[in-house]
Amino acid sequence: MSPWLELCRSCVADIEQTLKQLPTRMEREPILRRGEGGDDTTAIDQAAEDAVVSRLEASGESFVLVSEELGTRMFGTGGRQVVVVDPIDGSVNAKRGIPFFSFSLAVADGPTMGEVKFGFVHDFGSGEEWTATRDQGAYLNGERLGAVKPKETVEILSFEGTTARAISEHAARVAEVAERFRVMGSLALSLCHLAAGRVDAVCSLKEARSVDIAAAQLLVSECGLALELFEDPPVDAAPLDLVPRSRLAAAGTPALVEELVRALSPKPLR
Repeated sequence: MSPWLELCRSCVADIEQTLKQLPTRMEREPILRRGEGGDDTTAIDQAAEDAVVSRLEASGESFVLVSEELGTRMFGTGGRQVVVVDPIDGSVNAKRGIPFFSFSLAVADGPTMGEVKFGFVHDFGSGEEWTATRDQGAYLNGERLGAVKPKETVEILSFEGTTARAISEHAARVAEVAERFRVMGSLALSLCHLAAGRVDAVCSLKEARSVDIAAAQLLVSECGLALELFEDPPVDAAPLDLVPRSRLAAAGTPALVEELVRALSPKPLR
């Protein structure tokens, strides 16, 4: 077993214990401060991150950590290895007790998205474990993904990074491309569902950050699917930091991504 996979599973167990200690919205929802990623840090966000950071510290590995609430921190001797963590992706769902939120961790050989070599996403609702290793494929609960592809036309599109206003502003235009919408609340999980062919496209209507997508984008890539940060391409060059740079579109083919981009914005891909 990969040491990173074993470490990720330990992080999941720690977060699950934290969830039990904060069982209701009343314990999970209080805002503690503004996180380094720019969003409010709630009690559940902080507790989950504390659990993950403690586990990473105990690993003895050397890397630069990029995390949703903490920001950037060097562990051991640092070096070129970068670990990108989102302890709770879908924190609104987690706070409200909606069982669709995840833990994600990506390991990279350098500071850009294209250098991610390992990705892990755990769904706390279904218990599903999604993993990918560069040039070795993507897996769901140990079974290789790729046999079932997204459809060649978009029957189901997952919107993420959404507010009611954002959906109202874009839904009519994207309706020319997609037959049905889903708004589920975790960008990492929606990208995993694309990798499994459960949905046919994913669009983030707010600018994505590395913590949102670093792990899951590797599953999409390893399944031979298309993903682009269309306002700041190419995705492989995106720095693994906390700066939100671009909205995202992903689908089965580059042509479908282009079609979604045209619907979302008059700006063409560069």
